[in-house]
Amino acid sequence: MPLPVVAAAVEGDVDEAVVEVLIELAGGQAGTVYGKEGKPHLRRQIAGYNNAARFSLWMVLVDLDHEETCAPTLRERWLPDPVPNLCFRVAVREVEAWLLADAETLSTYLSVAKSRIPADPERLQNPKQTVVNLARRSRRRDIREGLVPRPEGGRDVGPTYNSQLVEYVKSHWRPHVAAERSVSLRQALRCIEQLVQNA
Repeated sequence: MPLPVVAAAVEGDVDEAVVEVLIELAGGQAGTVYGKEGKPHLRRQIAGYNNAARFSLWMVLVDLDHEETCAPTLRERWLPDPVPNLCFRVAVREVEAWLLADAETLSTYLSVAKSRIPADPERLQNPKQTVVNLARRSRRRDIREGLVPRPEGGRDVGPTYNSQLVEYVKSHWRPHVAAERSVSLRQALRCIEQLVQNA
C-alpha cells in the first residue's frame, strides 16, 4: 500500500529538510516542497496552499520570529480557517530551536560541549544566532568557517550554513527526542501524524 503523500511549503532549505523528516517519521511520503523564498512569500501564498489542501495532504511550516507574541496568534491572523487536510504549524521562534532541542546530537555535530546548548530553546530570542555562536566555539574548522559569517560579508550566517544544517537534520537529528524540550515541535509532530493516519 503506497504511503500517503504530503506536499509542503516552507521558508527555506533547512525548513524543507525538517518537514521532510517529520513527514517520513509520521509514516508519510514527502511530496513537492513549495515556497523556499522566505516568510513574506509564504504569507502571500497561504490561501492558495489552503485551497490546494482541499484535494491533497499539505503541511505549511513558518517561523514565529517576532511577528507575534505566540504561535496561535500568528496562525489565526494568517489563516483563521485551515481546511482539515492542512497541517499549518509555527516554529517557536525559529526552526533552529527545534534542532537545538536535540542537544546531544547537535553538540556532537557542531563539536561543542553539550553544556553550551541552551536548555530551553523556545525561550531564545534568536535561535539561528545561537547556532552561529555555538559554531564559533566549534573544534571543527569546517563548522567554524561554514556556519559563521565573515565580518566583511554582511550576512547573518556563513556560506555553508544551510547545507551543513540540512546534513545534520537528515543524518543526525532526532525529532522525538527534541520534542521533549520543544512544545511547538511536539505539536507539529502530533499534527502531521494525525494528518497521515487519517489519510
